[in-house]
Amino acid sequence: MSTIEAKPCLHHSVADWQNNNRQLSATAEHERDVSHVIRQEGRGLRNETTIKTWWDESDTCRRLEVRLWDVSRCKDSLETCAVEVDTEMEALTLAKEELEQALGATAVPLQVTQECLTLRQGRRGLELVGDPVEEELKQEVRLIEGVQQELQQHVGRTFEQLCVLQEARHQLTMDLQNKMDALDVDRICLSLTVKSAQISLKTNPLRIPPGTVTPQEWVQFSQYNVTVAQEAMLLSQQMRENARLTRSKLQNELEKQRRATEFALRKRTHTEEQSRQELEWQLKITEDEISEMEADIRGLDQDLRVKTASLKLAHTRLENRTCRPGMDLCRDQVQLGLVSEVQQLEASIKALDQKLGEAQHSLQKMCLHHARMTQDLNRKQEALSLEQRSLNTRHRLTDATCAAVGGDEPALAGVVPLANSSGRSRLRTLA
Repeated sequence: MSTIEAKPCLHHSVADWQNNNRQLSATAEHERDVSHVIRQEGRGLRNETTIKTWWDESDTCRRLEVRLWDVSRCKDSLETCAVEVDTEMEALTLAKEELEQALGATAVPLQVTQECLTLRQGRRGLELVGDPVEEELKQEVRLIEGVQQELQQHVGRTFEQLCVLQEARHQLTMDLQNKMDALDVDRICLSLTVKSAQISLKTNPLRIPPGTVTPQEWVQFSQYNVTVAQEAMLLSQQMRENARLTRSKLQNELEKQRRATEFALRKRTHTEEQSRQELEWQLKITEDEISEMEADIRGLDQDLRVKTASLKLAHTRLENRTCRPGMDLCRDQVQLGLVSEVQQLEASIKALDQKLGEAQHSLQKMCLHHARMTQDLNRKQEALSLEQRSLNTRHRLTDATCAAVGGDEPALAGVVPLANSSGRSRLRTLA
């Protein structure tokens, strides 16, 4: 075999070789100069950032200490105000106790009537109606309040002022809790160092959390809470000073109003019972109709499957007959009959499917309405239960009404006073 000669490689000139060497040397020298400049700048930047970081950390610690002092001072002010509010609430509670002791026998009728109104407010949906029972109960409340006159007005104003004080105390408590939580957070932040195990990088630490306020708003909020509490305490002191005791007898109309209210309540209970029975009957016949509709839907679905199977058979026969050879592939009566059968089956399936959809839609609507009626029935049962509880509650009025109509002083002295509206249990029971 003959040897194939190798293709000669491209040779460069000596000048090209020397130029390449000079270029490599110049580039290396330039890169070293750039590296030297970068190293010097990096060292300066390290020193600068180290000093800046140390200063920022020290400044943050100082600001945390100042913030801790500010929050602690504000917390002390809130605690002092909270103690004053507690003291005033105790004094106002004792003043209210004296008013309630004079109120005497009117306490039970008013309490029972208000309990009935509160119970009936528990009705839900359309059962919460402004019916004659509600009007009679409100009229009874107005009648008792008219009998109580000035004394009841003082009790009501004292109760409302207690609620205001409680709300002010609640705001002070919430503010105090926030201050203590903030102190805990800032103390933890102050104790952290770069060597702490709890530190880590966080996602978007520079974000402003929702609800962030300015320092001015922070100061104004606590000042506002203290100001509201002080104003409430001042009004409470004036109320205690202006409180006067007064007594009056229950009027004969109280018994008449009680009978009218109970008659309206029983009438309403009877009406609701009839409505509940009617709804139960509607539910029963609706459930029967739902059962029949479900059976019909199953029948329609079964017929639809049967028709589909017949359609598959006709399609298969038509497809198989396309395999007939030559002149035997004719459009005979069998072919025409199969085409007519397919058309008839498709029309039947379409009609059955449409009727099945209508039936399912009707069933769904009946089920939804059944659920609504069931919900309404539950509400009616709850309303009936509340009406019965109201009647049972009003049984307490009989003895209280007799004592009020008698108008004897011993009767007033033997009545248990109203519950302390402030939620405290230090009221004394009369002997």
